[in-house]
Amino acid sequence: MTSSYGAFCTDHYVNLKLGLKLELSRSRDTVLSLFERVRRQYPGMSEFRKYTDELALESPTSESPHRWLAVRSSSVRAGVVNPVVSTDAYRLHEMVLDVSPYFLDISPLDVDFVEVLYGFDIAAGGNHDAIVAETLLGGSQLSGLFELGQGLPIDCQPLVGLTLGDGTEAFFEVRTRPDENRSDRRGEPISVYLTLRRSGPINELKQLGVQFREMTEHGEELVERGVIPVLLNPIRDGIVPGM
Repeated sequence: MTSSYGAFCTDHYVNLKLGLKLELSRSRDTVLSLFERVRRQYPGMSEFRKYTDELALESPTSESPHRWLAVRSSSVRAGVVNPVVSTDAYRLHEMVLDVSPYFLDISPLDVDFVEVLYGFDIAAGGNHDAIVAETLLGGSQLSGLFELGQGLPIDCQPLVGLTLGDGTEAFFEVRTRPDENRSDRRGEPISVYLTLRRSGPINELKQLGVQFREMTEHGEELVERGVIPVLLNPIRDGIVPGM
């Protein structure tokens, strides 16, 4: 991420997910030791939270960029919200891939997949599905399906998957929120996701960092060539102010 994407959306974020085949040990000492190691590097990540299905370490939501790390039974996840440059988005993720296997006793055979998600939220009122149908599918063969109904679309969330030739899969997805004609829902986002996935197992743990850097190279190119011109710009331009 060589520049800020703030001009194209309301919020943007880069998430990491390390999926595992076996359940992790979430003992007190194991997870807290990992979180303390991360906090030494990022003192702002000082809030420890316990949810139903995960333990998390976060920075205050008011802090920008906002960083978080979460351990679930079979995955380790991390995210950076509203990063300014690529180093803000990637540095935490590379550290997590480097240190979490040693604190959580993860072996190369245990790695199921590595996933990197680029997310973009665009605040929008009105019928999200109608906005997406008009801006992305208007004039296409698929748009003819909407003429068969008697009202506005109730679900239009395109998903396209590609293979990139080096074992990486890429998925472009648009996620809408339901329109319930409620003023308190006005401004909820339409989300655009680019998800890159590389499946395991791996031969050695240092491959995790190598794979991550290869995936982010793909990611930055696909954001510039696909996400922004094909998805973000049309949706943003199709939103009516004040709706």
